[in-house]
Amino acid sequence: MSTKLKCELCTGPGGELLWEDGICRVVRVTGPEGTAFPGYCRIVCREHVADMSSLTTSDAHHVLDVVLATERALRLTVQPDKINLASLGNVVPHLHWHVIPRWKDDSHFPAPIWATAQRTGVARAVPANSDLLCALQAELSTLNETP
Repeated sequence: MSTKLKCELCTGPGGELLWEDGICRVVRVTGPEGTAFPGYCRIVCREHVADMSSLTTSDAHHVLDVVLATERALRLTVQPDKINLASLGNVVPHLHWHVIPRWKDDSHFPAPIWATAQRTGVARAVPANSDLLCALQAELSTLNETP
């Protein structure tokens, strides 16, 4: 069986689909992480590669443009104190970026969300997918090359 057939990001979206094009998709993380960090998104490459350097230069630039547009959309939509960007792939070796809104009073701040919680976080409103998508589309429309 090929690695692609075993890969959860090749066989499924990796969250609730907000937007996609031929290179990548933006999904919203659901479950406890999505509730604790409202608006938490992932950008998932359509191609099964493990690292940014495996993409063409053009595709790598496009993915980073989408990551930055997602960050800007989250800043407008959920107004966090900070945004964390991460591309790890140690557990799921399929290129994807985490775009995580953070607040100084969230459960893990200032540690990464994968660390042990330091406190009970403040509950925040979870934005509607339509609000995230609207902000994301507005940010994507400002790119030099419209996806």
